[in-house]
Amino acid sequence: MLKWLDILNFARNGNPIAPRRVEKTDEQWQAELDPETYMITRKKGTERPFSSQSCQLFEPGKYYCVCCQTLLFDADEKFDSGSGWPSFTQPASIEAVAYHGDKSLGMTRIEITCNVCDSHLGHVFPDGPEPSGLRYCVNATSMEKK
Repeated sequence: MLKWLDILNFARNGNPIAPRRVEKTDEQWQAELDPETYMITRKKGTERPFSSQSCQLFEPGKYYCVCCQTLLFDADEKFDSGSGWPSFTQPASIEAVAYHGDKSLGMTRIEITCNVCDSHLGHVFPDGPEPSGLRYCVNATSMEKK
């Protein structure tokens, strides 16, 4: 189980090795994705809070990267954070998500990306429920539930 110190270590010292890589040009991503998905996943955008019904859905399933179909999260780790974005306590595997220091918008945060295709997912915070204490705050647009 990942804890906050693990996240900080990855962000500072290097991420887990990805199981594979998917690399495309910006033009290829733009041609494949709708404008909102492209803006969020490739340009580090953020959807409006509470804009997705995904925050209230808690049925079984798996969440995959909309860009490369990498398994990112399991619904068993999903919880209602009240933040307005789908939230999870753990990724599906240690290798699924990469961590990057983010000092944009006058804040210090840890950005999370798909470790396979570098798709922007959201951010992770140390204010989630025990036992991990983590809250992966994810743009619903960056995921596809199956």
